[in-house]
Order: sequence, then C-alpha cells, then structure tokens
Amino acid sequence: MQSLKLTVPFNLDLSVSCGQSFRWRKIGEFWYAPVGDAVWKVKQEGDVLLYDGASEADLIRYFGLDVPLDDILSDVDRDDLIHSAVSSCRGLRLHRQPTFECLISYICATCANIPGIQMRIENLAKTYGRPLEMDGMTFYTFPNPKDLACESPENIRLCKVGYRDKYICGASAYAAENPDWADEIFSMDYKDAKRKLMSLPGVGPKVADCVLLFAFEKYEAVPIDVWMERIFRTRYIGSEKKLSYEKAAGYAREHFGKYAGYAQEYLFAEREFIAKKGE
Repeated sequence: MQSLKLTVPFNLDLSVSCGQSFRWRKIGEFWYAPVGDAVWKVKQEGDVLLYDGASEADLIRYFGLDVPLDDILSDVDRDDLIHSAVSSCRGLRLHRQPTFECLISYICATCANIPGIQMRIENLAKTYGRPLEMDGMTFYTFPNPKDLACESPENIRLCKVGYRDKYICGASAYAAENPDWADEIFSMDYKDAKRKLMSLPGVGPKVADCVLLFAFEKYEAVPIDVWMERIFRTRYIGSEKKLSYEKAAGYAREHFGKYAGYAQEYLFAEREFIAKKGE
C-alpha cells in the first residue's frame, strides 16, 4: 500500500460518488475501480491518500490534484447559492476520465438512472473487457474501440443497452477508425469540440457536455439535466417557463464564467448531499 500526502483540498468520497463517473464502488473502507488496465484501490485518511494499483502521477492526473481548485472556486463563488455549495462540498474535484470509456458511458447514460447506467457499463466490460483480480475480487477493463466496433448492434444489445446499441457501435467505429480522435478534441476550443462530438449519432448536447467536462477538461461545458434546469430557472433566472438546454447552459456560462462546469458540479453535488441528509 502506497501513500500520498495531500497538499491541496480533496474529498475522495464526494468526488467518486457525485455522479460524474460510474465504476467506483466502496467495499469496506476502500474505493475500488478498474481504471485503464489496472484496478485502483483508494482510501482517504485526513490529508493522506492510501492507494494501490496506480502510480502517484496517474492518481494525481485522474483526480485532478494538479488543478488549482482554490482559484477555480474563488472565481465561481459569485452568489449565495454557489457559496453554500462551495462551502459544503469543498474538495470535490472533477476527474480526468479515460476518453473513450467516458464517451460510451455517457451514451449509455441517456434517459437512464445511475443503477441502469452502471449495469450497462459493467455488462459491456464483462463481455468485451479483460478480467482483473484485486483482493479476491474480479473486475473488468473497459473494452477498447476495436473490440466494440467489430460487433453487430444485435450483439451489443445483449448487454442490455437497448436502443443505444447502434450509437455505441457508431462511436466505437469512429474511434477505431480515427485513433487520434481524442487528441483532436483536446486541441479544439469548447464550441468546436462540442460540434465535433455531436456529429456522432446518439451524442446530443448533454452527452457532449458531459464528455467534454469529465474527460477533456473543457470547463465551460455545463451539462443540464432536469435538476440543473430547475435550479437555474427557479433560483437564478426566476422564470416559470422551462428553459431550453442552451438557454440554461448559456446562462450558467455567462454567470459563472470559464469554470461554469465546475460550478454546475458543485451545485449538483450539494443538491445530492442535502437529499441524502434528509433520508
């Protein structure tokens, strides 16, 4: 077991359970997840991370520990609502997820709750990934683009992905045929990158924004679900009429600036935090 002394704010539990990624599981005192070609095992004790399966550099990169979180939160702390979220959820950091896995995961996330999303992702991994052992448990790598691209939609559908089968096949074929696709997205500005992702079948505005925020460090991306639309409409704009996706996201970018995606995640996480306290 290795250890990393934290010199920056970080809340592991909040960061892996706030809905941005889907493969982390808490088993006993540790969080486990297959990341890339290894199983990571991580636990936080105060300002120390205890971990196995990852290098220190990979841990820092994945959890965004090199990102100036205090500066970002100071920049978005522009009203009482976000101030409350920043105060109660400080240490929440956006992950840098593997790009292809993130893309397919959020295609699987359309019109679905978190248990359903997790089920689909695990079915794909068990069927097309490789088994990995850790502490007597079996995990599975996420399949690479070629493994999925060569499958028929009918076979992909057996993973209980429903109508998303053809979208998964299409995105996988694109990634397999364009091995530099992720580098291309990274090099683009937010608008061009979103336009590029949305050229893929099954990738709408929300899927594109989730992938750009959680895998490509495009912090202007603001995923809007029913809860975030309601927050921006009722707590910020004061409108009774439901906001369009672009109006809600555009307002967030105008109000919070270049780190609007971070602000959105803090507002979302505080809503979940309050809901769980009330259970």
